[in-house]
Amino acid sequence: MNDEIYDIIVVGAGHAGSEAAAAAANLGSRVLLITMDMTKIAQMSCNPAMGGIAKGQIIREIDAMGGYSGIVTDQTMIQFRMLNKSKGPAMWSPRAQCDRMQFSIKWREMLEKTKNLEFWQDMVTELIIEKNNIKGVITRMGEKILSKAVILTNGTFLNGLMHIGRKQIHGGRAGEPYAYGLSEQLKKYDFEVGRMKTGTPARLDGRSINFTKMTEQKGDNEGKKFSFLDYDVDYSKHKSCWIIYTNKEVHRILEKGFKDSPLYTGIIKSIGPRYCPSIEDKIVTFAEKEQHMLFIEPEGLNTEEYYINGFSSSLPLTIQKEALRKIKGLEKVKIYRPGYAIEYDYFPPTQLNHTLETKKIKNLYFAGQINGTTGYEEAAAQGMIAGINAHLKLKKGTEFILSRDQAYIGVLIDDLVTKGVDEPYRMFTSRAEYRIILRQDDADERLTELSHSIGLAKKERLKLVHEKARYRKRIIMELSRKSIEPGKINDKLKKLNTSTLKQKVKSIDLIARPQIRIDDIYTEFDDLNEYIIKMGRRREEILESAEINIKYKGYIEREKKMAEKLKRLENIKIDEKIDYNKIMSISTEGRQKLKKIKPLTIGQASRISGVSPADISVLLVYMGR
Repeated sequence: MNDEIYDIIVVGAGHAGSEAAAAAANLGSRVLLITMDMTKIAQMSCNPAMGGIAKGQIIREIDAMGGYSGIVTDQTMIQFRMLNKSKGPAMWSPRAQCDRMQFSIKWREMLEKTKNLEFWQDMVTELIIEKNNIKGVITRMGEKILSKAVILTNGTFLNGLMHIGRKQIHGGRAGEPYAYGLSEQLKKYDFEVGRMKTGTPARLDGRSINFTKMTEQKGDNEGKKFSFLDYDVDYSKHKSCWIIYTNKEVHRILEKGFKDSPLYTGIIKSIGPRYCPSIEDKIVTFAEKEQHMLFIEPEGLNTEEYYINGFSSSLPLTIQKEALRKIKGLEKVKIYRPGYAIEYDYFPPTQLNHTLETKKIKNLYFAGQINGTTGYEEAAAQGMIAGINAHLKLKKGTEFILSRDQAYIGVLIDDLVTKGVDEPYRMFTSRAEYRIILRQDDADERLTELSHSIGLAKKERLKLVHEKARYRKRIIMELSRKSIEPGKINDKLKKLNTSTLKQKVKSIDLIARPQIRIDDIYTEFDDLNEYIIKMGRRREEILESAEINIKYKGYIEREKKMAEKLKRLENIKIDEKIDYNKIMSISTEGRQKLKKIKPLTIGQASRISGVSPADISVLLVYMGR
């Protein structure tokens, strides 16, 4: 490397690092992305899928702001499903199976086409820090590379240790080395460092699987996708997933291996993800259950490798094999590699500001699993926000923070820096108090204009948002003024199991019924039919948006008012120099938590675990409010 100074160095090219590098470079910063292996960019280390409950909303938010995750998912997906369709739209969550190898290849292709972005294959072992200011990095090869900001996105690589039974292997992922040096250095700067655990299941040889004994799970194939950009997705080659179950015999065999399980022998002391437990944890925690559902998921279009979702394990290889072969359809299964658990270092995220800049070292940012999260989607979101903020601080001296009523990304980051984590953090719809206005269908309307204002989302995206709003407004207006006769619609209403009409009514009143869709009505009006045809391939997206706005208008308006009311607390700033030790009327735990986290607003202070409503009242009085 030469003596030039980069604006930003991103360490690690997983989902967080890739989105961080893309965002900062697209905004105009000169970025260097350092990774230990250029062939593993945005590698899907665990299951070959993107999205899911609440996670799908996050990917749509990333896309709405101009990130790459949604586009790459669309271009490499081999199955799409909209989860929770039987519930209200606040719960609808898109999920896609992807071709694991093509996903990484496509990500690399997009990053290599990104202006202002350079690459270096190496391991970062040390940060260059002067007077608590970041100045660059030093690599294993001895390269000293200077920069104005650094974003650490090390995933599970920091002092990574893999477990298979009693065997321990140093590594950040199967077949890859672990990263060292950074945790030890940051401890000297008084950073708190913890250990977490995650796991992954065995990979199966599809040629040895009897799919005829399994339940097929096909995709939706409804023309859905993740990106709000206007393009088609080819569903013709999509593959099915398959559902299977464990049984008593499987559980008996697994229990036989507990004596060698690192989870139960005390070898692993760190905490694993509660919502993605190992198969060992499942049969212990849910001892009364005689079976557990598992999913056989394809790893790609042109491979026979399959992922067995729900069977993460760190048991000895012989036990994993024996147990798998007692499951229907897997009697003769062969595996490509065993499941394993991995322990790694993380930094409790209460050490960060909402921009994801560390409080102790200026211009140093953390994003992804280094902050105690789990999941590609949570990592990618943090990477994007860190990349945006590193750029804005360097170039404009400003910051970009999403609030809890603006995005799931805002909920995620506020939870991390305000509440911290005591187990790997995973996003759920239940974590968002404003989920009715944080739907997957309206992420573009919430975030694209905001992102465009800072220079990230392109004009093309803004044009599509405005077009969607214009089409929707016209559709709702037309349905509001057009009446429909009983004779024209009653036969259809009978088929849809909803009550018939006795007199003509406004079309919009029919759409408000849960059984009726706009598709069931608009063809009755020639001018509206012609208008909707003009929408082209965006037709379904726009009609869905109009329908949600009609059916849930009251709920949406009520939640917006609630968000506005509570936002007043977010506008009450707290002086950074406030001395909580002097406010003796605040509880001891409250003072300790407030001193540690140093909330910026009363709203943030009210969400800190251990700070009571009474403590907030005292704080407001102290501040003269």
